[in-house]
Amino acid sequence: MNTPAPPHGIPAATIIIYRNCPAGGLPQVLMTVRSKGMAFAGGMAVFPGGRVDPADFALAEAVVRSGETTLADDEAAHQIAAVRETLEETGLALGLAGDISAESAAAARAMLAESGTLAPVLEAFGWSLDFSQITPFARWFPKNENIPRVYDTRFYLADLGTGAVDVSIDHAENTHLFWTSAKGALEAADRGEIKLIFPTRRNLERLALFGSFAEAKAQAEAIPVRTIMPQVVEQDGKPWLMILEDAGYPVTGELLDSVARG
Repeated sequence: MNTPAPPHGIPAATIIIYRNCPAGGLPQVLMTVRSKGMAFAGGMAVFPGGRVDPADFALAEAVVRSGETTLADDEAAHQIAAVRETLEETGLALGLAGDISAESAAAARAMLAESGTLAPVLEAFGWSLDFSQITPFARWFPKNENIPRVYDTRFYLADLGTGAVDVSIDHAENTHLFWTSAKGALEAADRGEIKLIFPTRRNLERLALFGSFAEAKAQAEAIPVRTIMPQVVEQDGKPWLMILEDAGYPVTGELLDSVARG
C-alpha cells in the first residue's frame, strides 16, 4: 500500500492522558520534556506523541477493511500512531484491549522498541485496538515558512482513571515525564520552570476549563474538530498570533513577540 502524502504538513498524533489526582483535587494530564537536541520543540514540555509512520497507515487499512472500525483510513492511522507513541514513550497501554497488565505492557513496550511497529506487538500479545478509549480533541497545523519541520497534529483524549500508574521515559526523545493539572502546568510555565510552545499553551488553557475528564470529553464531542492554523494579525500596531474564535479555546491570541513556536 502506498502511504498517502500529507495534505499539509508531517502527519502526527498525540494523546492527552488524564488521570485522577492521587491526592484529590483537579485531574492531571501527562506531559513530557523533549530532549534539547530534538529538531522540533527541543527542551519544551509537550504531550506524548509523534509522527504517523507508514506502518500505521498499513495497519489502519487492515483494521478498516476487516470491519474492526468504521473510522476512515487516515483517522484510524492517526489514532494508531497515538497508541503506538504512547506505549513507546511512556509505557502506558492505551487504546488497546486484551489481557493487559503492568508486566505485559512492559514486555510489549520492549518488543515495540525492537520492531518499531505496532502490528506484530498486537499479534504477539493477542491484543486488539480499542478506538472507543480515544476521543478526538483538536487538530493543529501551525504552518510557518520559517520552520522547516511543520507537523499537522491531531490531539486525542484518553482517561486512565486511577492515579496508581507507573510511567517511564524512553530516553531517546524525552528527558522527563510528569503528571500535572493543566492549571499547574500553566503556572509552572509562568514561573519559568517549563517552556511551552504556542499550541501546547493554548491546549492547556482549554484543558484548564474542565474539572474532570468527563467534562473535557463532553466539550470535545460537542465541538467538531477543525484544523487550527494560527495567523499573524495586526492589532493596535502590534502583531498577534491568532486562532479560531469558535474552537473551544478561552484564549485565542498572543503577542507574536512572546510566542514560542518550536
